Amino acid sequence: MREILIVGGGYAGFYTAWGLEKKLRPGEARVTVVDPRPYMTYQPFLPEVTAGSIEARHAAVSLRRHLRRTRLIAGRVVEIRHADRAATVRPVDGSDYELRYDTLVVTAGAVTRTFPVPGVAQRAIGLKHVEEAVAIRDRLMTAFDQAASLPPGPERRRLLTVTFVGGGFSGVEGFGELLSLATAMLKRYAELSPDDLSFHLVEARGRILPEVSDGPGEWVVRSLERRGAHVHLNTQLRSAEDGHVVLSDGAEFDSELIVWTAGNGSNPVVHNHTDLPVDERGLLVVRPDLRVGTDSAPVPDAWAAGDDAAVPDLAAAPGARTVPNAQHAVRQGKRLARNIAASLRGKRVRDYRHSSLGVVATLGIGRGIFQYKRLVIKGFPAWLMHRGYHVLAVPTWERKIRVLTVWLTAALFGRDLVSLASVQHPRDAFVGGGRPEGPDAGHPSHVGPRHVTAGGRNDDRPGQRPRSVAA
Repeated sequence: MREILIVGGGYAGFYTAWGLEKKLRPGEARVTVVDPRPYMTYQPFLPEVTAGSIEARHAAVSLRRHLRRTRLIAGRVVEIRHADRAATVRPVDGSDYELRYDTLVVTAGAVTRTFPVPGVAQRAIGLKHVEEAVAIRDRLMTAFDQAASLPPGPERRRLLTVTFVGGGFSGVEGFGELLSLATAMLKRYAELSPDDLSFHLVEARGRILPEVSDGPGEWVVRSLERRGAHVHLNTQLRSAEDGHVVLSDGAEFDSELIVWTAGNGSNPVVHNHTDLPVDERGLLVVRPDLRVGTDSAPVPDAWAAGDDAAVPDLAAAPGARTVPNAQHAVRQGKRLARNIAASLRGKRVRDYRHSSLGVVATLGIGRGIFQYKRLVIKGFPAWLMHRGYHVLAVPTWERKIRVLTVWLTAALFGRDLVSLASVQHPRDAFVGGGRPEGPDAGHPSHVGPRHVTAGGRNDDRPGQRPRSVAA
C-alpha cells in the first residue's frame, strides 16, 4: 500500500486529505498528515473572532473529526529529502524521527513575514491563528477595563491606542472589525469617550487592499477615517520599542496593542530544508497540474499547493501565478486529491484552473466592500455578501450551522463583551492566591502569545509565538 505524506494541515492540506478519503479505494493508499495543530484554521473568520462576532472554536475545523481514515501526526516536518523519499518529523514532544513515504504533498503554508524593526519581536502579535485573534480581542477588552479606572491623560490614551501594520486583507479586515468592537464597547463605558480611542493603520505602499482597484481602495480609506481611524499610507514602522511607535511620516505615539499583518513569507522548511526545486521567492516550482517541477523536468511523486507553491494561473495573463488566498488554496486542494487518485491509477491528471469569484472584505458590523471586475458593491450589502460567501465556504455543515447560530444570536442580543484574558494564564489564580503574579501581572501586554522568532517562524512552543486572506 502506497504511503502518501501531506506536509501541513491548512486549507490545501485539509482539502487534499479530505478529498483522498472520498476518492481512494480501501487498501489503495494510506494518507498521513503532519501538522502541529489538531485543526485547520479558517482564516477569513479571524477578524470576526477578534471582534467577538464568531466564537474562536468555530473558526477551527477539527482534523480528527473530519479526517477519520487519515493518520494524523502532531508535529512539523523540519526536513524533506525527496531523493530518499524521507522526511524528518519533529513531534510536539519527543525527539526527531524519520518518516518514509511514496508520494509527497507539500501544503505547509506560509509564515508571517517580519522585518528587523526594533520592538516588534517583543511587542507585536500576528493575526494568522485563532490563538492570536483571541489574544487581540482580550487585550483590547482588558485595556478598556483598565482605562475606565484612570483619569484622562497619557496612560489612558496609551491603553486605548491600537496599531495595525500592514494594509492587505488581513490587516484591513482585522483593523475594521476591532474598530467596530471598540466603538460598540464605548456604549458600556460611561467613563470613556470616542476621543479616547486612537486607531492607526500603517501601510508602506500608497494604497491598501492591493487586490481591489484604486477607487474602491480609496473608498475604504475614507470610510475608516470617517470612523475616526488614522490611515498612514507610504509609511513604514521605524520602531516599536516598549510600545512607543515611531513612523517614517514623523508620527510618534504610545500604543498598547500592536498587530503585525505585513505579509507572508515562504515556509523555512520549503525554502531552506528540502531538495525540491524552489524559485527566487523560495516557493516550490509547480506545474499547472500541481506536480512539483517543470514540464521538461518534473519531480516524480511530488505535489504541492497553497501559499508555498508558485502555481501557474491559467485564468490570468501568461506567466502569472495564483495569489496566496483561501479561494485558490481550497480549490487547489480539491484538484490535488483528484489528480493524485488519478495518478495512482494511471489515469490522466488535469490542470488547475480557476477564475476569481471576486474579492470581498468585512470592515466591521454592517460594513464591507466587494469587487468583481468592474462591479463594486459597498457598505451593508457587501457585508452581507461577505457573511454569505464565507458561511458557504467554511467546510462541513456542522461548522456552517454553528457560525450561523452565533450570528443570529448576536443579531438579537448583541455581541458578548466579556474578556477571558486570564484563561491564557490559568495557574496565576492558583499560585498567586487569586491575583496574577510577576512584573507584568494584570497588564494587557501580559495576555496571550508574546514571542516571535527571527525570520517570522511561528510556533506554539514556550519561548515562541504562533504565526488573512479573504476570498
